[in-house]
Amino acid sequence: MATTERRTHHQVTFAVLAAAVAAYALLQSLVTPVLGVIAVDLHTSQNTVTWVLTAYLLSASIFTPIMGRIGDMVGKERVFVATLVALSVGSLLAALATNVTVMIIARVIQGIGGGVLPLAFGIIRDEFPKEKLNGAVGAIASLSAVGAGLGIVLAGPIVNALDYHWLFWLPMILTVAAAVAAHFFVPESPVRTEGRISWLPGILLSAWLVALLVALSEAPDWGWGSAKVIGLIVAAAVLAVAWVMVEQRSASPLIDMGMMRRTAVWTNNLVALLIGVGMYAVFAFLPEFVQTPSSAGYGFGASITASGLMLLPSTVTMFFVGMWSGRLARLIGGKAVVVIGCLVGVASMAILAFAHQDRWEIFVATGVMGIGFGLAFAAMSSLIVNAVPPEQTGVASGMNANIRTIGGSIGAALMASIVTADTGAGGLPKEAGYTHGFAMLAGALVIATLAATLIPSARRRAGANDEPEHGELAMVAGGTVVGDKSE
Repeated sequence: MATTERRTHHQVTFAVLAAAVAAYALLQSLVTPVLGVIAVDLHTSQNTVTWVLTAYLLSASIFTPIMGRIGDMVGKERVFVATLVALSVGSLLAALATNVTVMIIARVIQGIGGGVLPLAFGIIRDEFPKEKLNGAVGAIASLSAVGAGLGIVLAGPIVNALDYHWLFWLPMILTVAAAVAAHFFVPESPVRTEGRISWLPGILLSAWLVALLVALSEAPDWGWGSAKVIGLIVAAAVLAVAWVMVEQRSASPLIDMGMMRRTAVWTNNLVALLIGVGMYAVFAFLPEFVQTPSSAGYGFGASITASGLMLLPSTVTMFFVGMWSGRLARLIGGKAVVVIGCLVGVASMAILAFAHQDRWEIFVATGVMGIGFGLAFAAMSSLIVNAVPPEQTGVASGMNANIRTIGGSIGAALMASIVTADTGAGGLPKEAGYTHGFAMLAGALVIATLAATLIPSARRRAGANDEPEHGELAMVAGGTVVGDKSE
């Protein structure tokens, strides 16, 4: 069988997948610290330039599950290459943009690249030896989070040495190289899902995500009690219910609601939502906190580069912990790893909330955060991949990544409302705003810890209760894959 020959080259496949995921993850956050620079260069307002982030977030939220579904149907490798091409085209357009409208369109195109993550998980599941599966999934999951943090770290040095256009040129070079390598070195998967794309569920999914994320992103400016925000949230709820109903009745659903109801899936998705609340809010607001002049009674007056470096410990610890989480999961179980990761995350937020007077405390807090989130992300991704049939890997992992992004939007919006609720001299937020905000994030991770205890034990065998009897990987303690009933 050709599968054996392909799997002998899984290291090469992993290198290509890692490069692609790294480029996508970098583009999530590279522009965050330099939005002010972009606003000045493109002659636009600070409020308008935030759509450079919002447009990318909306597009990625919509296309992540859709591209995962298409990949499951027509072939993961060819769709993976297509997402990298979209990332490259979007990066090229963004690098050449001379006005904010073109920049926003470019970011929408880049959002199509959100499909790289579920497609990468699907390729790993189809092509890797079973004993390497969990480690590879964990490493890619950690790399996606590491890249998001590393983008904030690298933005300052790149802009100082070159200019902000290189925040798009450099990822474009990487994605073009990854697309070429994927075409030649990543084998096409034989695993396919029968059916076709149902466009009505796709439209409804897009509609409720757009309504929800616009409401969350604009709530700090419009006000949480404003008619526009309330109207959008109500519209999102109605459209989400309609989407679920249409999916349940569809002969070829975009996302299988039965799959989403599995205990192993919905519990991991809930944890992903809450962890997203914490991680992305820190990425967005910790740089602002440390850049605040010390004359405000807090902060360090740090530069863009220096503030990014304070997040560097999180990227380092997240990467190395993610690489080793598979081994830890085999020892104590994937569920236990997620619980531990969430608890460590609580500790990091508590440090940020109550011990932020010295720089070393910030470095310790971000390093601890990386350990916690690295453990949780890697283990969650493996649990999701192991919980669904091979033909649903792309959709399931895509929705998990998508829900994490939505959690980030919620966290950033809540944090913005709390931090800016009370301002002091010069219009700067008071220290109490950040203290309350980070404490709120700690609370979200406490809830994530409780949710993680609901994840089914890895000792459960396929066939129990809500788990299907066919096409699902059977697992032993620690989440190690020991057999696929479909084989």
